[in-house]
Amino acid sequence: MNFFKKLSTLFSSPPSRQDADSYWLTVQCHRCGEVIRARVNLLNDLSLEFGEGEKTTYFCRKVLMGAGQCFQRVEVELTFDGNRKLLSRNITGGKWVET
Repeated sequence: MNFFKKLSTLFSSPPSRQDADSYWLTVQCHRCGEVIRARVNLLNDLSLEFGEGEKTTYFCRKVLMGAGQCFQRVEVELTFDGNRKLLSRNITGGKWVET
């Protein structure tokens, strides 16, 4: 029985670090009212921006579109500090939905 457990762990995926490396955002489209949820991968989706001195920030721009009949785009711009904590957020074509 131990052999099969070891064999199954060999082929199974490791535990996900998805929550630690993710920032989830929820927006609502101005046109149709559809609520759209999206994930920002804090390790891969951010672009490094060098500021004055040694201040480093990260920037992310996402364009979201719902799954319904509406093809309105909702554009989200996020700015993070050097530790990948959210500093500011802007939205065009929708509004933020607090979860």
